[in-house]
Amino acid sequence: MKKIKIALMVLVFVLLIAFPMLDGNLYHQQLMNQVFVNIIVVMGLNFITGLTGQMNLGTAGIFALGAYASALMCTKLHTPVWIGFPIAILVGFLIGRGLGYPSLRVKGVYLSLTTIGFSEVVRLILTNAIDFTGGSQGVQNIPFLNLFGFEFNTPFKIYYLYFGLAIILAIAAARVVSSKWGRVFKAIRDNSDAVEACGIDVANLKILAFTMAAIYGCIGGFLYTHMMGYINPTAFNQDLSVNYLVMMMIGGIGSVAGNILGAVMVTLLPEILRFMQNYYWLIFSIITLIFAVFLPNGIVSLFKKSERQEKHFNIFHSIKKATEVWGGRLAK
Repeated sequence: MKKIKIALMVLVFVLLIAFPMLDGNLYHQQLMNQVFVNIIVVMGLNFITGLTGQMNLGTAGIFALGAYASALMCTKLHTPVWIGFPIAILVGFLIGRGLGYPSLRVKGVYLSLTTIGFSEVVRLILTNAIDFTGGSQGVQNIPFLNLFGFEFNTPFKIYYLYFGLAIILAIAAARVVSSKWGRVFKAIRDNSDAVEACGIDVANLKILAFTMAAIYGCIGGFLYTHMMGYINPTAFNQDLSVNYLVMMMIGGIGSVAGNILGAVMVTLLPEILRFMQNYYWLIFSIITLIFAVFLPNGIVSLFKKSERQEKHFNIFHSIKKATEVWGGRLAK
């Protein structure tokens, strides 16, 4: 099973590298670029909601601040485009620290309402601060990313940059999940009182999870703004936060592989269903509901189930083999 999994991963990796060369459709390439952005944001959301169990419905606000921070730096202050990347990380760090402290006092639905309020406040400020953000007109003429004089000004060029960044951040996220930090995050989700009784500082770990989620979200916003070249507040509504939560739920909560699968499916499936015209969103919603009912642990649970079945089969086979050997000896 492990060899099959590695072979599938290599095959998918090769296909993704070859995709822009095989499909010259600029819209398809742009759609895949959006998939990479969504993967990064969902992996960030996984730190706080998937691992520590803190419900965050303010992803749209985090995403928006990362996007606007870089866009305004470039258009208002005329700074080099690459400056936006460390600025996005800094903004994410500040947001994470700011949102992390309220999470120490509120839980469950109250934390959800706090993060929703944060997202709405951000959207309203971006809409009403007309002189600074452009209001509902948004920010226009945002420059493309450039590196050592090479400008990423087409979906084809952007594709490989975003693909590489998504891989790097996915490896980092996977290392965190499988490390002692990931195990402690999961322990906090399961029983925070027991973790605190062991002498672990739960407060700092919750703030750390929020900070990591915000940094990933702001990096996603930074990549989105320089991919689109234009942003406005209407794109960062509450539906966007829910959409990211759906991606994590469908793929598999707490799993980086699940985050990737969920982001790919929720981004691409509505586009695949567009041939149904006015009914495509209804069909997509029904499919999402079916996944929620029959696969509550996400698509990734299918692979884990196969691994468990193989493990049980191997155990059964070993027992059977041992029984035959000892039976033969006793017969002699």
